[in-house]
Parts: sequence; C-alpha cells; structure tokens
Amino acid sequence: MKKQIKKLSPHQNGKVFGILMAVATLPMFIPMFLMMMAVSPSMDATGNQIAFPSSMMIIFPFFYLIFGYISVAIMCLVYNFIQKFIGGFEYETSEQQTAEL
Repeated sequence: MKKQIKKLSPHQNGKVFGILMAVATLPMFIPMFLMMMAVSPSMDATGNQIAFPSSMMIIFPFFYLIFGYISVAIMCLVYNFIQKFIGGFEYETSEQQTAEL
C-alpha cells in the first residue's frame, strides 16, 4: 500500500535534527581541539603570545544546533507548501506476518 507524507512538523523535526547535529559533532571537535592545541604556535611574528580560543569548541556545537534547527524548520515549511501542488514523499508499506513461538 502506497502512502504519502502530508505534513512535516517544522519545530519537532528541527529540534531533533539540531540536537542530533550538536551531539554528532562532539566526537569530531574533541580531536580537532587537541590537534589545534598541539600544533598552534604560541607566539606570533612580533613575539606576542597567542592563545587558541578554546571557547570556540564549546560554541561550535551550539552553532550546529541553532543552524541545524533553523535550516530543517525552513525546509519543512517549504515541503509543507510544495506538497500541496506536487504531492508528498511517497513510500510503500506491507504487512509482515510474525511467527508465533
């Protein structure tokens, strides 16, 4: 049986995707942070001390959460608008019989 998705919830889908992106980027940012701390120079060309902005490692996952939420919410609104004219995502379902134990 074929079914179509009539509406996507912008808030719920944006919330799930934003949190997923924030959590999924942590394994990438931790090694990147350690590598940047190891290879970044401690002084610039004039002899002034340079400190790597470690606060960026905390801020970046929040950026992913915010921009992930916004982009998915906007795309859900666009989907909800255009599906009225061209139809929604279509998928097929079937009943599966389970073996009784």
